[in-house]
Amino acid sequence: MNSGENSFTFPDQIVIVSKALPSYREEIAATILLAAPVVVTQLAHISMGFVDTIMVGRLGPAELAGVALGNTIFFTATIFCMGVVLAVGPMVAQAFGAGDGDPIGRSVRQGLWLSAVLAIPASIFIWNADTLLILLGQKPEVVVRAVSYLHAIVWGVFAFIAFAAIRSFCEAVSKPRPITVIAIIGVGVNILANYVLMYGKWGFPELGLVGTGWASTIAFWSTFLMVVGYVYFKKEFSRYQIFSRLGKPDPRYFMQLLRIGSPIGASLGVEMSLFMVTVMMMGWIGTVQLAAHQVAVQCAAFTFMVPLGIGMATSVRVGHAVGAGNPGEVYRAGMAGIWLSVSFMMMTAVLFWVAPRAVISLYLEMESPANVDVIDIAVTLLGIAAVFQVFDGLQVAGMGALRGLKDTRRPMVLAMIAYWPIGLSMSYVLAFPLGLGEVGLWWGLVTGLGSAAIMITVRFYRMTKDPDKYMA
Repeated sequence: MNSGENSFTFPDQIVIVSKALPSYREEIAATILLAAPVVVTQLAHISMGFVDTIMVGRLGPAELAGVALGNTIFFTATIFCMGVVLAVGPMVAQAFGAGDGDPIGRSVRQGLWLSAVLAIPASIFIWNADTLLILLGQKPEVVVRAVSYLHAIVWGVFAFIAFAAIRSFCEAVSKPRPITVIAIIGVGVNILANYVLMYGKWGFPELGLVGTGWASTIAFWSTFLMVVGYVYFKKEFSRYQIFSRLGKPDPRYFMQLLRIGSPIGASLGVEMSLFMVTVMMMGWIGTVQLAAHQVAVQCAAFTFMVPLGIGMATSVRVGHAVGAGNPGEVYRAGMAGIWLSVSFMMMTAVLFWVAPRAVISLYLEMESPANVDVIDIAVTLLGIAAVFQVFDGLQVAGMGALRGLKDTRRPMVLAMIAYWPIGLSMSYVLAFPLGLGEVGLWWGLVTGLGSAAIMITVRFYRMTKDPDKYMA
């Protein structure tokens, strides 16, 4: 505990992290309590892509393929940046668990500075994506649509990244529910803006696909400004001096965030790159296959938000236990999150197996003759997605547990090995030399995610066997 002007007390939180939980049942209950609003927040975020896919799907397969490429480029550029600023979470969580308030404010402030710095190269990459897409062999008519979408959504890059930084702070201090409310409002803003801008309502021009990009930008800025307002006016947070001292960069904390966050961003980036290259290779096969891939990926991505939220909650629980100096609770918190994540994904896998057409009907008009081929391919891909669902849930929860330990570099290396030499190579070989096409691409995804899941889980088990590796 600091003394003098930097002295802080957190009586409620100290009770939470110092109590010795007697069973996994109580740890699972505590994780669910924290994870529930985080999961809803994640679902709200992915709902923007869900809504975009549904509304653009009504415009036709070519527009849907354009959104598939555009979304892939946008999230490839921003996922690394978002991963870097997620380092705010474990840094705040461990300080919070230890009852040390000064590092909390410093971490959030530098997270915002880092967001501004990272937004610049990300925006440049997104704006000039047409050259990359052409070099990667994408069809010109699809590239034109994707670029028009990207030139609209690029203006929301900073807001998207900075929201993740402040959100990580709120969740790390066990205040996730207001973020959930803000995220849900953001979905409403996105739906309304899509309707107005895509179809030219209330005197606005009919922008079609481009309107979807502008709608996302409006939603990103709306949620960012709302979360800034919440943190600024919350009296409980005034002790951290987040905005009053924002104009004073702190090189030491900035570099610490970058050191911890860069491997997180790289880990997310290499996974995203696996899906990005898969999208590009799917585009080589055909526009119909690319549209089907977009539908199947959106289905899988929507369910993935639940274990992703559980993983974030697990990171906080583990971080609190580390800060409180409780090694036994560190292991218990990590394993509880992993089992919760895998259990949920097993249930969604069953849904994808037994009712794929019902799931796909959320995105496409099943009676439309133009969608027949897209639907047939999407049904096949959902069957494969059911398999990698379980692996994806396992690896993301394991990653979350390791982030709570501030262990980010080794997991980054493991992710690179799993997604590139294993997953990407397998996708290419199965799809093209072996002639399995889109099915081969997806089985390659399964291979990469399965490899990552096994290596990450083993890493967490070994780390928690030796508390000296992560206890300060």
